[in-house]
Amino acid sequence: MRVLFIFLDGIGLGENNPETNPFARAKMPNLNELLEGRSLFKDSAPFHGDQATLLAVDPAVGVSGLPQSATGQAILMTGINIPSELGYHYGPKPNPAVAAYLKEATLFSRFVKEGRKAALLNAYPPRYFHGIDSGKRLYSSIPLAVINAGLPLFRHDDFFAGRALSADFTGEGWRTMLGYREAPVMNPPHAGRTLGTLAKEYDFALFEYWASDYAGHKQEMDNAIGLMETFDGVLGGLTEAWKDDGLILVTSDHGNMEDLSTRRHTDADVPALIIGDGAAREEFTRGMRNLTDIAPAIWRSVMS
Repeated sequence: MRVLFIFLDGIGLGENNPETNPFARAKMPNLNELLEGRSLFKDSAPFHGDQATLLAVDPAVGVSGLPQSATGQAILMTGINIPSELGYHYGPKPNPAVAAYLKEATLFSRFVKEGRKAALLNAYPPRYFHGIDSGKRLYSSIPLAVINAGLPLFRHDDFFAGRALSADFTGEGWRTMLGYREAPVMNPPHAGRTLGTLAKEYDFALFEYWASDYAGHKQEMDNAIGLMETFDGVLGGLTEAWKDDGLILVTSDHGNMEDLSTRRHTDADVPALIIGDGAAREEFTRGMRNLTDIAPAIWRSVMS
């Protein structure tokens, strides 16, 4: 079964508090429809509906301290309780100890060995690779898992040719932030339909949306609302295009943006939103309690 994994960085399940939680203000009709009137709040999970399942998943995995990006994302890529083995959470980018896990044990490496098609659907601009090559930038856990599996990261040409998406979904950032005035731009529903079309070319596809974590650290309510409303538009287009083509998973590595009263990560559970066939969702979520359960569920589904 095909799986599309949308990774929303720094999204926890918080309180229904419009003073601190952008999910209490953002207009997200597509998400609300999937959850039959609910939103991504702490008291919305667990939920099992006709179209979607929502669980609250523990990102701390039994280790004291606030969950961090490098170890959280590495857990999602491997299913291994890395903070427990190391004795700490770590981030934002992998240190050598975390990076050692992101080799043969990742979903990408395992799928490649099994002859399955897998890809990270983000396109990276030239300055990203210049930073990597110069040593001024480190790979985060997800792209590191991709390159260690021998898979390419999509580049400028892939984005312009429609083989990958901008990290902001729509492509607007390539024009306004990166200076590519001819960059293709699409509205959120169009981006969602494109994401669905691209994902159907693979057994396992992942898209990484990191802007949510930035908005949380900067405590930017208006920006956070806008990001989630964009995501909701993408979700609408995606579900329209996806139909019965497999499962869509939306989850995160740690809490952050759901509580803008702090710049720090939070100890909140993160959402595991699964969209697709009811029986497949039931199997996917069997025994799912913390981040270590995500990768095995993806593996079971793709290999079934």
